[in-house]
Amino acid sequence: EVQLVESGGGMVQPGGSLRLSCAASGFTFSSYDMSWVRQAPGKGPEKVSAISTGGTDILYADSVKGRFTISRDNAKNTLSLQMNSLTPEDTALYYCARDPPGTGWASDYWGQGTQVTVSS
Repeated sequence: EVQLVESGGGMVQPGGSLRLSCAASGFTFSSYDMSWVRQAPGKGPEKVSAISTGGTDILYADSVKGRFTISRDNAKNTLSLQMNSLTPEDTALYYCARDPPGTGWASDYWGQGTQVTVSS
């Protein structure tokens, strides 16, 4: 069974930082591209970042470019997202997602999400 479990969310002041983690199990993690997707209240999902199997190809949404850094550890089956210079617009439920190869970064499984709230 595919499982993606996110952690690391919380409440932070504007300008602060958080590091999200995703523990993957039930599939060969190193064979899949992975993504972070967020959904803010009343808005549709937004893919904020994606990383290829070996970490050589990385994508960022324009809204987070220069502030967020995605990484993966294939030995530990973990995906991470370092988020710096957070703003209230980054408030959302953040999901870890699995992207099968050859799908153009389309996701087929998501975790339950971890809430990030940026507020003073």
